[in-house]
Amino acid sequence: MINKVILIGNLGRDPEIRHLESGASVGRFSVATNESYLDKNEQWQTVTEWHDIVVWRNLAKRAETQLKKGMLVFIEGKLTHRKWQDNEGKDRYTTEVVANTFRILERRDRQDSSFPSDFPATEYPTSSEKTPEVEGPSTDEKIDDLPF
Repeated sequence: MINKVILIGNLGRDPEIRHLESGASVGRFSVATNESYLDKNEQWQTVTEWHDIVVWRNLAKRAETQLKKGMLVFIEGKLTHRKWQDNEGKDRYTTEVVANTFRILERRDRQDSSFPSDFPATEYPTSSEKTPEVEGPSTDEKIDDLPF
């Protein structure tokens, strides 16, 4: 069986990080995804879905230092459902994505939060990581956009 969620969207708020008594860190933030379609009047409509994201331990610490409201991110994880009680004792239900990885898809030196012109870019490595060398086609080569 498979429970896998992949999202690409913009952060709705900075991550909120809590530190539990056990020493574990848990972070929460929201991600907005957009879908556009042409309605019956041939006008473009955009529907925004908000997703609650939960990150644990080292991923929560990374989110706290690297993620900011408005950033374009790739999130991968699993869908979970929780039942809880509100202050009045009523049962409430929440659907969340528990992320096992995230990746920043825009350059960190951008001043605005709009989609980057070089989408999809990769996350810049931290000082402890090394950037792999990748060779692309030379400018003399004709680039074929066919997938085969």
